Amino acid sequence: MKILLTNDDGLHAPGIAALEAVAPRFGDLWVVAPHQERSGASHALTMNEPLRIHEHGRQRFSSTGTPVDCVYLGIHSLLGGVPDLVLSGINKGANLGDDVHYSGTVGAAREAALNGLPALAVSLATEGGGGTPHFESAAAIACKVIAEYCARSLPSGVLLNLNVPNLPLSDIQGIQVCGLGRRHYDPWVEERIDPRQKRYFWIGGAPAKSGMSEGTDGWWVSRGYASLTPLGLDATQRELVESVGTWNLNKG
Repeated sequence: MKILLTNDDGLHAPGIAALEAVAPRFGDLWVVAPHQERSGASHALTMNEPLRIHEHGRQRFSSTGTPVDCVYLGIHSLLGGVPDLVLSGINKGANLGDDVHYSGTVGAAREAALNGLPALAVSLATEGGGGTPHFESAAAIACKVIAEYCARSLPSGVLLNLNVPNLPLSDIQGIQVCGLGRRHYDPWVEERIDPRQKRYFWIGGAPAKSGMSEGTDGWWVSRGYASLTPLGLDATQRELVESVGTWNLNKG
């Protein structure tokens, strides 16, 4: 089995190293990752400038592009063939609820799913302190999911989103398969002035304090469980197609 591994924290991040250490037990591993952190890149593709590739040993590459660029390059060029599984992570920080729309980690897995490939995004919930990141715990939990994933099948167009609490492996209570919650963020924009008296901005607030609904991904992670959520590609609100179809859209 050929496996493609990527992330959004960059090729030299400790999270991808932890997954890179265990993934070869499942097959022939190839790594294509951004050369620097690209968190929040979502599903961005680089269309208006060339992508540069650098080799870092056998079957290891970095790209100047986004996580989605890395998957695209891996699938359609660098691997010399289509992989059987795409792994993305381990991200430093959870990708829960609304995060899946912003996350480069999840975006990379989604790109694989768009190409009909099995894909798993893995994140470690390091928010709120907790000391040293336990990437080894996330890697061990990911191995359990990968083993089951390889032994079974899911429909095409599905990706899995795994979030692991930042705990020693022995303290993780188990894995809960569940839906996404709603992870809201407090709005934050800070305006500053550069040395040439031009305005610039930093954006991005902290997660709101309200918490996530019982039984959702963030709720389980906050209780010491890893959460596993199957995600699909079809965003259509099918229950509204008929009612919106009654609007007077073609008159006048």
